[in-house]
Amino acid sequence: MSDDGLDQPQAGRFEGREHRYPVRVFFEDTDVSGVVYHANYLRFMERARSDMLRLAGIDQRAVHDAGEGAYAVADLSIRYAAPARLDDALLVVSRVLRVRAASVVIHQTVRRGPLVLTQAEVTAALVAPSGRPKRQPTAWTDIYQSLIWQGSNA
Repeated sequence: MSDDGLDQPQAGRFEGREHRYPVRVFFEDTDVSGVVYHANYLRFMERARSDMLRLAGIDQRAVHDAGEGAYAVADLSIRYAAPARLDDALLVVSRVLRVRAASVVIHQTVRRGPLVLTQAEVTAALVAPSGRPKRQPTAWTDIYQSLIWQGSNA
């Protein structure tokens, strides 16, 4: 971090192999009924995944800036169980489930306290500028292997 403290803040943290990312619900996140609009949970999860990768040492920006590719969501399964509302303090919990040559599968849960609001399983694939899947750097797959969740449930 620079002396002025203006480098990108890191909002999340690892607790063992689990990444935890706090989110506050703002007015812009809600719909006319006063609950979080369904697509905004995906935004919360995306921010948490990006923060997790940065903290783990995976430099997505360097690969993108070098013209080598970027991650794209290849598959997504999501379940909504309960709504979040304005000013709720949420926690996005992310766990790496599997890693393959060109992709990683991450389970994410959005909670308000102990209550699970939303759960998703996201497959992110590294995609070359041509749009075709591309092998992830070996260093990245090694990092993911070290983070694979060993718990009894996702």
